[in-house]
Amino acid sequence: MQRLDKILSDAGCGSRRILKGLIRSGAVMVNGTVVRREDEKYDPQTAEILFEGKPIRKPGPVWLMMNKPLGVVTATEDPKERTVVELLPEGYRGVLFPVGRLDKMTEGLLLFTNDGAAAHRVISPRHEVEKEYEALHVGCATEEDVKAFAAGIILRDGTQCKPAVLIPQGNGCSRVIVTEGKYHQVRRMMASRGLRVTALRRLREGSLHLPGLRPVCEWTAGGGGGVHLGAGRRRHPQAGPHEPDHGVPGYRRRPSLQGAHPVPGPPARNYGARGQPRHALQ
Repeated sequence: MQRLDKILSDAGCGSRRILKGLIRSGAVMVNGTVVRREDEKYDPQTAEILFEGKPIRKPGPVWLMMNKPLGVVTATEDPKERTVVELLPEGYRGVLFPVGRLDKMTEGLLLFTNDGAAAHRVISPRHEVEKEYEALHVGCATEEDVKAFAAGIILRDGTQCKPAVLIPQGNGCSRVIVTEGKYHQVRRMMASRGLRVTALRRLREGSLHLPGLRPVCEWTAGGGGGVHLGAGRRRHPQAGPHEPDHGVPGYRRRPSLQGAHPVPGPPARNYGARGQPRHALQ
């Protein structure tokens, strides 16, 4: 629900200061009734709003990408903690919601939208949209760990996870690719193999990639068709531009996100020549 003057402003009818006077003069009808208070709240998707006798433009799907920092909770509101919604530009607060979640102490790519149906397709395990993470951990990942991930990890509480991809990077760093989002899933999967995660960030959802994003609070918005799900294939992160993804057990073709692109800019982290992080995740 949004204030009437905000709905009209977002639709390009004028500034909220000017609209205040127009609303009070009777220039706006909502669902067949003249409304003279600018602070009345309506759902912009369902309310039939006429401005000076003409229907206003309905808002289309909007998508934002955030490089979520550490120490912020993924929620629309929280009485004690700072939330990711508080980091959004003011015009999007109360309009967009996070797609899925990242734990408080996990950083990286987080999507926001006002399109509930599309958001469900992104987070539903049935659609198998890949989420790729980079984890720093105590201990070295082995070939046996890789095979266990490909077979489907059984967590310590007995929960069965879907097959996933573990790609050891050396020096206590690994890439993990999952297609579901259980509570603390990546950390718990690694712990089940004796690998304690000390830092974690999400690099990718479908075809949307973190390294092209600028640091936190820099944004890219997509309208119109929003983000689309479609077939896609991803190479091994260490492979060159023309190398196939050989040698990664359990790797298979899965759907990806297409249609939204990051704003060009420096990567969120400093990477070396071989794609290895120069320093630990902070």
